[in-house]
Amino acid sequence: MKILVDADACPVKSIIVNIAKKENIPVIMFFDTSHCYNDGYSLVKTVDKGPDSVDFAIINCIDKGDICITQDYGLAVMAMSKSAFALHQNGFEYTDLNIGRMLFERHISREMRKNGFRSTKIKKRAKENDIKFEKFFSEFIARIKDV
Repeated sequence: MKILVDADACPVKSIIVNIAKKENIPVIMFFDTSHCYNDGYSLVKTVDKGPDSVDFAIINCIDKGDICITQDYGLAVMAMSKSAFALHQNGFEYTDLNIGRMLFERHISREMRKNGFRSTKIKKRAKENDIKFEKFFSEFIARIKDV
């Protein structure tokens, strides 16, 4: 098992690394060329800035039973199709039961933006979000390691 992170905009990289170190699970962070990163533990893979370059690099490296951490619903679906676990940085697992709704809502939002509708301001990430992710991720790792 390894953890693959869509890391460009991931706010929980340090939490992922801390938990992975404790559990001795390898981590691969994927970035485009506009980022530099080194946490002393993760393998860092840098790809070009093309659309979905990071997503395709992750899918080319992912195996059954791996963990993909992303906020990208499309990447989550591709990871799930390869029998990998897909987790969101806000502390939930993408599943067959929730991904369809999320993809549909993304489509509706895109259509609304195309027609001139602008949504309200997105809330800034709070410390509570990180605490929720840390608890969820720790429990998730413990659960799948027992299987």
